[in-house]
Amino acid sequence: MSSSKRYQLRQIFFTLSLTYLLIFSVQSQDIKKDQPYKIAVIDLMILKRQKLSALPLAKEIGADGLEIDMGGLGNRETFDNKLADPEIRKQYLDRAKELQLEFCSLAMTGFYAQSFAKREGVEKMVNDCIVTMKQMNIKVAFLPLGVQGDLIKNPELRPLIVDRLKLIAPLAEKAGIIIGIETALSAAQEVKLLKDVGSEAIQIYFNFSNALEAGRDLNKELKILGKNRICQIHCTDKDGVLLQNNNRLDMKKVKSTLDKMGWQGWLVIERSRDASRPQDIKGNFGANTAYLKSIFQTIQN
Repeated sequence: MSSSKRYQLRQIFFTLSLTYLLIFSVQSQDIKKDQPYKIAVIDLMILKRQKLSALPLAKEIGADGLEIDMGGLGNRETFDNKLADPEIRKQYLDRAKELQLEFCSLAMTGFYAQSFAKREGVEKMVNDCIVTMKQMNIKVAFLPLGVQGDLIKNPELRPLIVDRLKLIAPLAEKAGIIIGIETALSAAQEVKLLKDVGSEAIQIYFNFSNALEAGRDLNKELKILGKNRICQIHCTDKDGVLLQNNNRLDMKKVKSTLDKMGWQGWLVIERSRDASRPQDIKGNFGANTAYLKSIFQTIQN
């Protein structure tokens, strides 16, 4: 098949996807408010990191909520957190109320590139995140252990990471929030890690892509962790195709697994962008949001 023909087919496919999105957006007005599953997007991934304009864009995409970021970290003492400003924070809260959006989680994505095990001042950084969470009534923090905290490649860091998690766990317990960690470990290894930490305030923020990329059975991994160890889910795969065209991610089977587990909560869209249109934010995240809602949310008769 010629490249021009492939391009034409992609254009047709994308048009159909957007049509599907529009149809479902109309239907979504009748979706029950007491859904066990809610769908969110991430301000960082829709290119709106700590920008108020992320909220109307999330609404336009069709999401129920938004995971917002704590801002960059770099060599700073703590995160570059604009939400620490009361005026900006009020703007976020007022706009979210107006748009009927929820904030599902606050993400410390700066730790993707930083070492949670070795970086000085981790306690302050996490505490700053918790303070913002309390001010905005956010119940879950996202803490990726990142490249430098990959416990498959760097198993020697495990004692340091356990100690650090034990250090921040009382902060989360006192605040009544949950810190969800993302690791490179298998579910069985994550269960052992959580047992060593010994706090219900530290749970797993599960990422479908991590399990799939490692060649693990996604549904078995979910069952091993169980509903009480998973606080939230990044419910996408690596980029390449939209969720509805992903042959290695059976979303209906995933829903059946989560239903049987009795798990409820936020499914947060991270990636799964179409390779031919990686910069089409509304198209990619809108189509993925509509697809997840068609699987996980019930429409009233």
